[in-house]
Amino acid sequence: MKNSFVLIFLLLFFFNIFIDKTQAQDVHALLKLKWMLEAVPPAKGLGGNGISDLVVQEIPDSTIIWAGTGGGLSRLNVQTDKWYTYNSSHGLGKGGVSAITLRGNEIWVATVYDSIFKDVGSVYIGGGLSYSRNGGKTWTHVPQPSDTKIPGNNTTWDIAMLDSTVWITSWAGGMRYTANRGTTWNVVTPDGFILNPVENLNHNSWSIINADGILWLGTAGGVNKSLDGGRTWVNFTHQNQAQPICGNWARQIAYQKYDDKQVIWIACWTASAESEDPTEFYGVARSEDQGYTWTNYLEGERAFSFAFDGPTVYVVAENGLFKSADQGQSWAKYPPIRDVAQDVSVYSSEYYAAAITKNTTLWVGTDDGLAKTVNDGLSWHIYRAVVPTGIGSEPRTYSYPNPFSPMRYNNLDGNGYIRLQYNTKAPAAVTIKVYDFALDLVATVVSGKSRPAGDFHEVWDCKNDRLELVANGVYFYSVEISGDGTYWGKIMIVD
Repeated sequence: MKNSFVLIFLLLFFFNIFIDKTQAQDVHALLKLKWMLEAVPPAKGLGGNGISDLVVQEIPDSTIIWAGTGGGLSRLNVQTDKWYTYNSSHGLGKGGVSAITLRGNEIWVATVYDSIFKDVGSVYIGGGLSYSRNGGKTWTHVPQPSDTKIPGNNTTWDIAMLDSTVWITSWAGGMRYTANRGTTWNVVTPDGFILNPVENLNHNSWSIINADGILWLGTAGGVNKSLDGGRTWVNFTHQNQAQPICGNWARQIAYQKYDDKQVIWIACWTASAESEDPTEFYGVARSEDQGYTWTNYLEGERAFSFAFDGPTVYVVAENGLFKSADQGQSWAKYPPIRDVAQDVSVYSSEYYAAAITKNTTLWVGTDDGLAKTVNDGLSWHIYRAVVPTGIGSEPRTYSYPNPFSPMRYNNLDGNGYIRLQYNTKAPAAVTIKVYDFALDLVATVVSGKSRPAGDFHEVWDCKNDRLELVANGVYFYSVEISGDGTYWGKIMIVD
């Protein structure tokens, strides 16, 4: 953009030799119009159903939820209940959102995508970082910092801000900070040695937070703490303490502050394959004394993130949502999330993010949508991203994900669920049936189900009417809408 302004200035300077003032004003008007056309407004709706991160922003008279999705960064104004999404067309990097951090009106976002390299196969690639200093109105993109020509697995998974610096943890790219918003980056290792994330697990960086001026870094080689802005570090591992963390792979760090308590929580995964220590185990670790002693909970659970409401802690994990009101002494697990009012469910047990807003509203991000509850799970409201059917060139029905693997996608309690999306133009009775390639009836999904006018989906568990899982192959389904007609779609089952 800076070069563009220089070019425009030179053009106008020489043009003024030949054109009068009125013509020059016309040029300025055209340039202003061009700038206005280039300002792309955010897209309406939630960016995707895989929710990787949640951040809460309290502003005057409103609460904003920022959600990292596979389709970009989404923003919800809780008061208006409207979603908008920013993606690469607005200045974000390529891919889905992998990390978010917020301070005041400044927000930083990292993205990640996968690519295929010869002799290596599929690897994750960092899409870089983007920041906005005005609440998302404009964005500046920063390329993923890299020391190699092949940036495989150099992906940013967490971001923290400390004073005038921005810190990132980028897996194979290690830990880095910038003091000039990404113009230059400085590599920092917690032990002072040259960065080597392949052989030194404590250089393999995953999570970082600023806890009231104290930096906490999570790596595949333990938890690290710095009291002096990242110049020196102390390392806590499963092996070097009498009351240690349960596993050395610190996937996530969180800071809980209430009353006179300052508590650090770690989502610990095992690194036993590298350390050959069979005593490590999955779970969460908690410290009230700045990391010198730890208490471990939820043994065996692969946790991803935390949320806090005063002394109450929420943990999201591969096996769902957990809550403790007594600092880990006892835990309750929530049942599967279902939105009765909308007749929709979250068909996944993997929950990745959580947040708390005013009046103890709990938000939970999953790989199958975002849910909120205002009454501690007695009822839920689910937000999902859907491509509307029957609008423009869109068909009246489609299925997703497609191709579909019942063992890998939308799997809950051992069953995989595929969605069959359709719309009704008026109140109608809906019947959906599934057929095999020979058009023999396989299953009746719904029969005469009453639906008002609108866009809906039904789910099929990929079982026939004898409750047997169907074989791999191509299947057809029909959506019969009373007073309208019958519409057909195709499903490919691959396991």
